[in-house]
Amino acid sequence: MKSLRKQFLTVTAVLMVITLAGCAAKQPLEPRELRYNASPEQTFREAIELMMEQGYVVRHADLALGRADATLARWPEYRLQLQVSEVAGGSRVSLSALRGNQPLPPYVLDPWLVELQHKLGELP
Repeated sequence: MKSLRKQFLTVTAVLMVITLAGCAAKQPLEPRELRYNASPEQTFREAIELMMEQGYVVRHADLALGRADATLARWPEYRLQLQVSEVAGGSRVSLSALRGNQPLPPYVLDPWLVELQHKLGELP
């Protein structure tokens, strides 16, 4: 009888661990992209400046790679991941964000990208 109960508890514990591991799986980040007429270097520098103006702490930034990672130090932690690449006649910005450990929907980043467009003097 004790053996059956012990087996039942073991199976229950294993199933709970499997279920919780499934809940903790990360969803993939979906970036939001926008093309600008400014050079990649100018776009990258303005993007970093915009992050800092909004209170983000830039943890990593590499102009040569066109990549930056910034964190907003308030609960829950917000994190921006920026990628700036060169395209014909300008640059392309790819931006994704996390709130805590959960990805934010890409459309939430539209105001940030429009603000960057404003900083670059490209608003209509």
